[in-house]
Amino acid sequence: MPNTRPQPDEYSPHHEQYVSLIEGPILDELAAGRESIRQLIDQVPEERGGFRYAERKWTIREVIGHTADAERIHTFRALTFARNDAIELPKWGPDAYAAAADFNARSVRSLVEEELAVRDATIVLFSSLPAEAWAREGTVSGKRLTVRAIAYIATGHVKRHLNVLRERYGVG
Repeated sequence: MPNTRPQPDEYSPHHEQYVSLIEGPILDELAAGRESIRQLIDQVPEERGGFRYAERKWTIREVIGHTADAERIHTFRALTFARNDAIELPKWGPDAYAAAADFNARSVRSLVEEELAVRDATIVLFSSLPAEAWAREGTVSGKRLTVRAIAYIATGHVKRHLNVLRERYGVG
């Protein structure tokens, strides 16, 4: 089941921007993404960590910190649904999380290391799920999501932000 691509009815239309970025088997994509995350240590000099490409956009540090927060949120959702918990989960506010985190007070290296630790935990979680758990589902803000879709969303979300760092911030 992990290598079966989620169907569009397993996630919200908004999530297609993340799911569409996943080209291969999800566990392979998670591992490849880990390497792309690790490379940020060499690609982002500390003095560039506070760079933002436009007013009111996140800094590089905030983007990296956001990816760790988002991946944690997504994997919590996947764990909840994989364990057959029927609770409806709320939407979360990325901007409020970033503001409360004060990512700009941290080093780029510490943020990348945190995201690597999160990614390692994500890989272990998804690698350990029994086949039947991938099709389990729950709701987030009234929208249906399967565990399989969440794996693709979480992985594609980080990939999207890595692309933004490359395209708009000149990283890599």
